[in-house]
Parts: sequence; structure tokens; C-alpha cells
Amino acid sequence: MEISKISAKGQTTIPSRIRKRAGLREGDTVTYEVRGDGLFLRKVEEQEDHYLKGISDSMDEWNSPEDMEAWNDL
Repeated sequence: MEISKISAKGQTTIPSRIRKRAGLREGDTVTYEVRGDGLFLRKVEEQEDHYLKGISDSMDEWNSPEDMEAWNDL
């Protein structure tokens, strides 16, 4: 068992031993699930979408710094 504290911003550090054992690395995405009185954190496995990768080069009309700023808070 490992213990960590939650900050005022709701953040916590996953202890190194737990990260290594779960295969978690910087940039990974995780899910949270509450079950009864327990909280489960699970690594999201990346899945390749070949269709989206294939069309991504043709979809840059909405990929400008201005668009990113306009859509950032949605």
C-alpha cells in the first residue's frame, strides 16, 4: 500500500512504485471509477485509428492558432 496527499487543487502524485508497476508514464491517460468506497485508476490503452490518421492531413482548415484559441474553452 502507498499513500499520497491531495493538494488544494485536487492533485496528487502517484508514487513511483505504483507508476512502475502499472506501467504509467508521463503523458499517459488514465480513467477514474468509483466503486462503493473504492476508487479505481486505470491506464487507457492507446488505440490506433487508421481511418482518422489517413484523413488527418486533409483536415487542417481548422488547425490554426486562432482556431485553437477560439475553441480552447469548449
